[in-house]
Amino acid sequence: MPYKTNVKPIQSVHHALELFEVFRTAEKKEEFGVTELSKTLGLHKNNVFRLLATLESRGYIEQNMNTENYRLGIGIFNLGQKFINKLGILKLAKPFMEKIVEQVNESVYIGILREGSVIYLDIVEAPQTVRIVSRVGRDVPAYCTAIGKAQLAYASEEELNKIYMGARLRRYTDKTITSLPALKKHLRDVGEKDYAIDDEEFEERVRCIAIPIKDYLGVPVSALSVSGPACRMSDEKMTEEILPVLKKYSREISKRLGFQG
Repeated sequence: MPYKTNVKPIQSVHHALELFEVFRTAEKKEEFGVTELSKTLGLHKNNVFRLLATLESRGYIEQNMNTENYRLGIGIFNLGQKFINKLGILKLAKPFMEKIVEQVNESVYIGILREGSVIYLDIVEAPQTVRIVSRVGRDVPAYCTAIGKAQLAYASEEELNKIYMGARLRRYTDKTITSLPALKKHLRDVGEKDYAIDDEEFEERVRCIAIPIKDYLGVPVSALSVSGPACRMSDEKMTEEILPVLKKYSREISKRLGFQG
């Protein structure tokens, strides 16, 4: 049955999803108290407590008995894993990600684009002493990450306007692109080269390079990225050592998805 925008939403479900959004959008905080959630959601504390109790009974929320605050439960993890497992691309890509790590000795991510965000689905970590903190499970802005830009480069002008027109492009570092015209110009260059670089645009001292994975229509369905500390990720290493390896294995994955380019 198609979704109808004129159907009145069920308020309790709406509030439960808003509650999950609080946890999803919190960058560093993992637990919230009832009072804090009440203020954030604009709901009476009794209503918030009932929501939490209901979700806790199904395992989607759990209470930290030491702090009495609430956090996401194992049910959310299981649901997310079910979604990831449905994406056969992960099973397909994993062996190639392992080969990339063996050859470049840096960590490899795979992620998908969801409107203006990138969701990191999996990582194969390199056996390095100094490594980048894993982003798996996080969704981060696409416009300042290599894995996001590698896919945004194939979006139409209309799609980019829909995502970013009127939106504020937050500055994460001094190198973050914060204007839509500059982003569009940058993405045209990414599209021509068919790879993207994050030059400390999202996190300082972290550089990444990414290649899109395409389906049988030539449409990016995800992307692979190699990430590492800026001190190890020189321009030469990224374009001369890592890029050829990324290209080779992204093409192998794309071929298995029917891409003939």
